[in-house]
Amino acid sequence: MRNSDTDSSSISTDRRVRPSGRLWNPSADVFRSPEGWIVKLDIAGIRIDDLEIQLRDTLLSIRGCRRDTHYREGFVYHQMEITYSRFEKQIQFPSKIEGASVARDYSDGFLIINLRSE
Repeated sequence: MRNSDTDSSSISTDRRVRPSGRLWNPSADVFRSPEGWIVKLDIAGIRIDDLEIQLRDTLLSIRGCRRDTHYREGFVYHQMEITYSRFEKQIQFPSKIEGASVARDYSDGFLIINLRSE
């Protein structure tokens, strides 16, 4: 009988690092304010330059890509839970937002988008 606490022969150690095939869907909170709307998106690890924000009619689309910047050739993974991939988040509003002014702030892993009606 094998002792699973000390026998590591059944553990695979030849797992190469590879990107996740899963589509990433970041979480979002949406608030109504007296000036318009506030959208808070949980996108830790995204470079602000890799974001695209688009308004069309009643739809806000946010696109980007989270890349693994710590990966190096020859790395073997032990555990990988963070999704690294492209994403697109769409938020439908009850009224037209096209033409609203857009201000964005990215801090502590959260993208805050302020949409102010003109």
